[in-house]
Amino acid sequence: MRIGTFVLAAQFPGQGPGEALHRAVRSAEAAEESGLDSVWLAEHHFVPYGVCPSATTLAALLLGRTRRIRVGTAVSVLPNHHPVALGEQAALLHLTSGGRFSLGVGRGGPWVDLEVFGGGLDAYENGFPEGLELLLDWLREPRVAGRGERFGFREVAVVPRADELLDGAAEAAGTSGPEVIVACTSPKSVRLAAGRALPMLLGMHCGDEEKAEMVALWRTAAREAGHPPEVVEGAAHVSAGVAQIADGPGDATETLVKTMPGWLRQGLDAHVTVDARHRVMRDPVAYTELLCALHPVGPPKLAADRLAATAERTGITRFALLVEGSGDLAATEENVRRLGADVLPLLT
Repeated sequence: MRIGTFVLAAQFPGQGPGEALHRAVRSAEAAEESGLDSVWLAEHHFVPYGVCPSATTLAALLLGRTRRIRVGTAVSVLPNHHPVALGEQAALLHLTSGGRFSLGVGRGGPWVDLEVFGGGLDAYENGFPEGLELLLDWLREPRVAGRGERFGFREVAVVPRADELLDGAAEAAGTSGPEVIVACTSPKSVRLAAGRALPMLLGMHCGDEEKAEMVALWRTAAREAGHPPEVVEGAAHVSAGVAQIADGPGDATETLVKTMPGWLRQGLDAHVTVDARHRVMRDPVAYTELLCALHPVGPPKLAADRLAATAERTGITRFALLVEGSGDLAATEENVRRLGADVLPLLT
């Protein structure tokens, strides 16, 4: 079982972005100190739901401040980035960290980001497969040309090469290039990831049954694409969730129900669609209660049991857990510490 944290740099009501980012950095440092496996960093633009606009930049800072823990993006929003620029950043972080960087990518949403960064609605609705293919070429080939509808350019050399990790580091990392993970929210994205044998990141709004169905679909599609059984069965998917540890049976839930709805209401309501399409925001209280029911929220034994149950039902043994739901720095650090000290030993 590989337990990591999911860092949104959430800006709670009454807080500034500096406070949210400081808490994000400290929670990541605490994750390494507590013996956790990884830190996954979200990227958002123009909303207080999460105030980290560049997951790769924050990853660079954290890789420099840590020595053991894996740092990944969850996710870098591909329609807002040129795949070559993102590939260059991923290769740089992979090489300079000794193979501790994972690149998670996703399609994002139909937000005004697409207008600001110039991708446009078509990049969101149709351009993700082309962008992903170009990104993978950049991370795997010595020379690359853009031959798609959106990205067209002459063949150029890939510098630095992502597969040029030093021998000792490559052996320790178990890979010659950075791990690439795809955020999947639909059968179409599951099949896209499976066709390239890329592991999935599955969202914290999904329950075990839905995640199990997506894993089963991924395996079927991966086999149909001709990937060998060991690749299909060994795919290291990641399950996102929420974690809050407390001794009393209802204390952890009470903490999150007091704090998270205000953040969710403020953060989700700030999203602006690029094309004025109608959207319905989840009820913040009901959504918080759902997350508390699905994920490791409660005493250590309950938390461990829920993680073990998810692993048994879905086959997923990697977790990215939101730990900043209290909105408080000291409480977040203590939450991370308890994940490492009180929950992790129950899973080994």
